[in-house]
Amino acid sequence: MLEKLNPGTVTRIEVDGESRFKYLFLAFGVAIGGFRYMRKVVGIDGTFLKGQYRGVLLVATAQDGNGQCYPLAWGIVDSENEDAWTWFLTQLKEVIGDTDELALISDRAPSIKKAISIVFEKAHHRACAWHVAQNIKNKFKCADIMGSYWSAVNTYRCEDFAGYMTEISHRYPRVAEYLENEVGFEKWSRCHYPGLRYNITTTNMVESLNNMLVNARDFPYVALLDVIQEKMSKWWNDRRIVAMAITAPLTPSRESEFRPRFAQSNGRHTLQLNPVTYHVKGGELEGVVDIFNKTCTCKEFDIDKLPCVHAIAAAHHAQVSVYSLVSPYYTKEYYVLAYGETIYPVGSQSQWDVPNEVATRVVLP
Repeated sequence: MLEKLNPGTVTRIEVDGESRFKYLFLAFGVAIGGFRYMRKVVGIDGTFLKGQYRGVLLVATAQDGNGQCYPLAWGIVDSENEDAWTWFLTQLKEVIGDTDELALISDRAPSIKKAISIVFEKAHHRACAWHVAQNIKNKFKCADIMGSYWSAVNTYRCEDFAGYMTEISHRYPRVAEYLENEVGFEKWSRCHYPGLRYNITTTNMVESLNNMLVNARDFPYVALLDVIQEKMSKWWNDRRIVAMAITAPLTPSRESEFRPRFAQSNGRHTLQLNPVTYHVKGGELEGVVDIFNKTCTCKEFDIDKLPCVHAIAAAHHAQVSVYSLVSPYYTKEYYVLAYGETIYPVGSQSQWDVPNEVATRVVLP
């Protein structure tokens, strides 16, 4: 019924050789279609269910241009093992694709790492920086180094990263070796990641979904799915209302992040080097901006796809609209389009018009 009432929705149920329930996959059509308006960064994680049949709820979510979770797919499996993750990710790949632009963020559980390597050939796998931090604290008992670690995670420039890693290496050489050789710089640090990671470094967007469902984890599977549908229906409606009321070019969170940079760009000395390149001085760091390729040597513009103070100064000098340099993922237009459709409930069972092939299918607990 979900597929019938919500066009484009994908549901899958896997049973074993004795027709017993094994796996379930659900992706609402509106979320699948709306993914085109999301940055191609997807967090994946699982959380234990506490009902009669236990199991694990798997989640894959993007993050919208306003910094909110955008659930793409849900799964119910027996446990977080390699077979279960491989099945879930195979279904996920069918609805979101597999491109070099796509990044998947997760903890470093071997089952997830192996499943991603099996299913996705082009997408990049990144480690959740928060989980890496927890591993460091638990394994090396060095909570006092976390400040340097998070600075290394979030810095945009490799030269600054090298300085933070030197601090870590001098105090805890085994931690530095772990981060470089066991985890890999490209897995957790912003500046070393080969693709587009934007400002997303953790799976916090998934954790927020798990926390939202903390009480529903005790429910039977069908009741749990009803809660998920109801929550998503409300989110889509509430966010659509907010999006339609926006008067600024960007989403509220991005506009509040962006506007202070205008004042910070004032007083910068800007020298035009060629038709598209500008040298911007002033402040703690100077930058060379290419307004055509949307890059700056400070790297903030390159990675976040939101103009840095240097790019804003260059745009003003070139008499180019600053907002024309912003990624469309942060705009009101994309925000409206992402939530433009409606998620409908299945209604009471007495009103269902169930296809015969579904009604006659046997799925045992």
